[in-house]
Order: sequence, then structure tokens, then C-alpha cells
Amino acid sequence: MGLTPDIAHLRQWIGRGETATDVTSPPVLARIAAFLGRERSFREGDLLPDLWHWFFFSPRPLPSAVGPDGHPGTGDMIPPFGLPRRMWGGSRLTFSHSLTAGGPIQRLSRVVKVDLKQGGSGLLGIVQIEHQILQDDVLCVTEWQDLVYREASTGPMPAPSAPACPQGSQHSREIRPDPVMLFRYSALTGNAHRIHYDRDYATRVEGYPALVVHGPLTATLLAGFACELRDGAPMTTFSFRGTSPLFDDASFRIHARADGRTTALWAESPAGGMAMTAVAEFPSHVPSP
Repeated sequence: MGLTPDIAHLRQWIGRGETATDVTSPPVLARIAAFLGRERSFREGDLLPDLWHWFFFSPRPLPSAVGPDGHPGTGDMIPPFGLPRRMWGGSRLTFSHSLTAGGPIQRLSRVVKVDLKQGGSGLLGIVQIEHQILQDDVLCVTEWQDLVYREASTGPMPAPSAPACPQGSQHSREIRPDPVMLFRYSALTGNAHRIHYDRDYATRVEGYPALVVHGPLTATLLAGFACELRDGAPMTTFSFRGTSPLFDDASFRIHARADGRTTALWAESPAGGMAMTAVAEFPSHVPSP
């Protein structure tokens, strides 16, 4: 790109925030469950699985406010880095209370950190957003989300150099992504980012070899796997970090290794590298699988 953005100017966005509201409608929850392979109906008051707040608070930009990649433009709450490619780099979450079905929920968001870094693919703009998820004025989830903005693609994306996967997997599962899976997740979350459903855009404009699997979808699968291995117990904390992208043209595996209250998780790419790493913590009374 041209001139490096003024970091002092960009940091003026620290403290900016917004409030969003939604309703944990039982029919919507049933659609989420079906997408995740579960036949389940919900009644008012039923507890939601952890991370399901990601399916709510969909962005509502006007057509004029949507960028060419399908994302809402920057400059309002997100600093105007001038870097067009966006990815969700990772999150840290603490769970204080479970959300329940059939009631209004609120998300309070504010920018807490803005930075510029030089990465292997060029200049990176990094913004951290703190989200507080409330229901009936009770804080249920606190999340620190890291968004990364990158320079425009100049050609085919080189094969990512993924780090090696950890040793000692105790449980694993094969995941077979496909365009239908990615489209359904985009629809459920209101995510219009074209790299997940527009193959021509993903390959010709952004230089990816295929459609990109959503980072939070992989994280949701990892967290759900960890909870399933502990008989559906809720987590106290969860964190994840993407290390290399996954695509819809090949299966990948998710892994879990439990040690006391903690479950280490990772997603293994088709080539055997680590695509995502995550850690889930559970209450002390929950037995290890």
C-alpha cells in the first residue's frame, strides 16, 4: 500500500462503542441446533450452549455502507486503517451466567486497543473490541475480540506456513466443510463476507485457493466438542486463535486433550499443520473425560 496510517490518529477510536439488542427466539435456536447437527426444540428459559451469542446481533448496514468484500465499511466504530481485507484473529471469553431462550439480550461493545504491525503478508491493522453480553441486566459473557485488517491481495495467496500440531490428542473428529455448510453459517450469523460463499471473489480477488471456512465456525466446533466430551457442561473460559485458514475443498480434523479443568483444543489442516488453537476451562466439579 502507500503511506502508513497515522497510529496516533487511529487510536482516537479507542473508547468508541455501540449497543446492539436481539432476542433468543426459540425458532432461531432450533435452526442453529439443526445446523450443528442436533434435532432439538427450545422452550422459554432453556439454557443456551456457550458461544451461541455469536449467532445473534447480526450487523444491519444499509446497502450504501457495505464494502466490496461484503463487510460493513470502517470509520464509524472500526478505525479507518485503509486495509481492505479483514479476518477475525481470535477471542478470549469468560462466562458468568448462561443465556436463556426466549428473552431479549444486549451487547455493549467498545474499542479497547488499536495497533499496527508488520506481518509476513504486509502491514496489519489490529483492533481489539470488548463485548459484554447481558440478559435481564445480568452480565453473562465478556469477550475480547481481535480483528485483523490486511493489505489487498496482489496475486494467489501462498500456501500458509502453519505451525506443527501439538502431540497427545485424546479425542478427534473429522469435519467435512462444503459450500452449503459455509452458506448456512453465513446466513445464520448475518455474515456477508464474500470469501465464505463467492468462490470467484475468494479466488480471483483475495487470492485464496477455495472458499474460506469461518474462523468462529471452527471455534464453535472446537468448543462444542470440548463441552460434549464433558457431558454438556458449560465452560468458565474459552479462548481461540487462528493460525492459518481452512478451506472448503478438503476435510480437516479437530482434536481435544483434557487435563483436569482444562481442555486443549486444535484444528488440524489437511496438510497436518495447526489451523487454530483453543483452550476451554470448566468448573472444578466437572470430571475430566
